[in-house]
Amino acid sequence: MKKDLVIIGGGPAGMAAALAAYEKGVKDILILERDKELGGILNQCIHNGFGLHTFQEELTGPEYAARYITMIEEKNIPSMLNTMVVNVQGGCPCRITAMNKGQGMFQIEAKAVILAMGCRERSRGALSIPGYRPAGIYSAGTAQRYVNIEGRMPGREIVVLGSGDIGLIMARRMTLQGARVKMVAEIMPYSGGLKRNIVQCLDDFGIPLKLSHTVTEIHGKDRVEGVTVSKVDESLKPIPGSEEYVTCDTLLLSCGLIPENELSQGAGVRMDDVTQGPVVNARLETTVSGIFACGNVLHVHDLVDNVSRESAEAGEFAADYILNGERNWGEPVRPKIPAKSKCTLPADRDTGSQLICIGCPVGCLITAKRKEDGSLIITGNTCKKGEEYARNEMTAPVRTVTSMVRLAGEDQKVVPVKTQAEIPKGKIDECMKEIRATVVSAPVRVGDVLIENVAKTGISVVATANIG
Repeated sequence: MKKDLVIIGGGPAGMAAALAAYEKGVKDILILERDKELGGILNQCIHNGFGLHTFQEELTGPEYAARYITMIEEKNIPSMLNTMVVNVQGGCPCRITAMNKGQGMFQIEAKAVILAMGCRERSRGALSIPGYRPAGIYSAGTAQRYVNIEGRMPGREIVVLGSGDIGLIMARRMTLQGARVKMVAEIMPYSGGLKRNIVQCLDDFGIPLKLSHTVTEIHGKDRVEGVTVSKVDESLKPIPGSEEYVTCDTLLLSCGLIPENELSQGAGVRMDDVTQGPVVNARLETTVSGIFACGNVLHVHDLVDNVSRESAEAGEFAADYILNGERNWGEPVRPKIPAKSKCTLPADRDTGSQLICIGCPVGCLITAKRKEDGSLIITGNTCKKGEEYARNEMTAPVRTVTSMVRLAGEDQKVVPVKTQAEIPKGKIDECMKEIRATVVSAPVRVGDVLIENVAKTGISVVATANIG
């Protein structure tokens, strides 16, 4: 098989690259995806917060993916699903070895290749936690897939290790599904997640965040029975005498992401020790001729919108390579990685009166106190938006609820959903009870109303993905 451009990975990076290359004049494109559908990790990220830069509106992960999948289908860009790439060789032409159930092992010759395989989570082995290997230890992403796609609960009493965004989001997700999250432990003296997630995933549900703490022992042989959590010093070493035993049946690990680069290394691409992704030039071409890289395989991004933007550039550069020939490689350029703010919080913060503003990235710590006449005194904000946020939070806080509804006649199959608008924060439990009790029949399309007037709020619950 021969193609002009082969893209490895059908997530947001691969789709954005394919669309950009198509617009630049390269029509003979093939996307190779190991999963059963396009969309990548977005399909299991049913929470909102995506697309603010790309589409100027807040979407869930499946909704964001659906926008790109629709564009791919409109341009008739072909993809091979359930297909695993096992080897890539650069040159003229590049050679890709792949395999799937229908064709067995086969080769594709391409004028250029774009690597868009994404990233993976750090495993328990990378954390060196002593103890047996009982059931009940999951990476947060694996647990997310079980709950949001397969409709299965990994456990009922949860401890989360690591306060990255996926760990915070899964703490909320497990709580909404009826589990009890005992705590989120973070070895650093600050959270690794966004401030809005500290507020909406932990504070909203009273889940404690223990900074400068880590899991030092896992108890149980057949199934997790509990963990020992210890405070650490400035050198991140456990402090003797600070141990706390916490009963649980599940430990979720949210301890960082690593670019998925086995194929890159197998192709002879030189790697960057800092980003842990390929070394590239200003055109996002790796050190192997004809092979480009973009998205989380290049470096772990903070926002999917940034993945899409960078990957579109990679698609344009690959198209230029195909149409106009190879250029002088030039100098290596390290992608600019945004500095992530350290979310430090007072250990004795009163979540009832001390609020983290989520109106902008600054995340001011605002204090709101009531006077005898019931009016509010707001201090700590650095702009008017912070004052407005604090007054709303103290008087009538609202939230968008994202979850999933079960499908009738399908073993554990679910469809992701969200409330069409924000509902009162005090109505979240009632809303979730209705969602958990609802069963719908396929097919379901994005935007279909599945529950009307949920929790008597006047707001509908709608589907955020196409099923069946």
